Amino acid sequence: MATDIFARIAHSRTSDEVVHQLETLVLEGILRVGDRLPGERELAKQFDVSRPILREALKVLEGRGLLTTQHGGGTFVADVIGQVFTRPVMELITRHQKATFDYLEYRREMEGITAEFAARRATEADKALLTRIVTKMKTAHQKDDFEEEAEIDVEFHSAIGECAHNIILLHTLRSCYRLLAEGVFYNRAMVYNLPGARDQLLAQHLAIYRAVMAGDPEEGRQAAQAHIDFVARAMTDAERSGDWERVSKLRLQQRAPDLSGAKKTAKLKRSEAAE
Repeated sequence: MATDIFARIAHSRTSDEVVHQLETLVLEGILRVGDRLPGERELAKQFDVSRPILREALKVLEGRGLLTTQHGGGTFVADVIGQVFTRPVMELITRHQKATFDYLEYRREMEGITAEFAARRATEADKALLTRIVTKMKTAHQKDDFEEEAEIDVEFHSAIGECAHNIILLHTLRSCYRLLAEGVFYNRAMVYNLPGARDQLLAQHLAIYRAVMAGDPEEGRQAAQAHIDFVARAMTDAERSGDWERVSKLRLQQRAPDLSGAKKTAKLKRSEAAE
């Protein structure tokens, strides 16, 4: 982790000031889930506060569920990505297909707004980070590595959310991406395995990227929404294709005895005719 993200406390040097700064870093997505904070001595030095003040601040943040301390292993940013749904509701969602289409409908609008804001607000540093992610995405695509490509897919959309510089959008979308990564709504492998889907997904991500880099809000919105529209269609096609395969196998299984019997009858008739 870069250690220059922590700023010297310039005024009152109280634990409240340290708490506020760390909360802001988490809220803005600069400190992310699983990030390890520098050691106590180093962090106190960067904040320019005493170690007792730092300890008090860390204790407050741990009590709020933002940090977690592992005995002998350091202090980490806790899993602060919101649980949008309770476990019972999530289980309901997995059993009702309508929820998946509602999810995609929601994402279509949110992704559109996010890409629009990102095109308006992305800084040069944002664009540099986004470019690094897109380079990784292209490399994974060339390697034909589904797992890596799917992981970078989420990283890319998260980065677009960061470029939008809207805290609520950032955290609500991260929650949605987590549910997606956990397979709550649909199996992404089904979509990726459709003929030509991987190439089209890459092209769509690049279209969003180019719009943000060019500072074109309208193009950003359209590219993001076209991407979700494609995912919705691809998901439907994948499910239909999978269902066709399932039905075909059941037909074959069901008719196997009949076919076997028909072959025996035909063989017997040929034998009788030969006699």
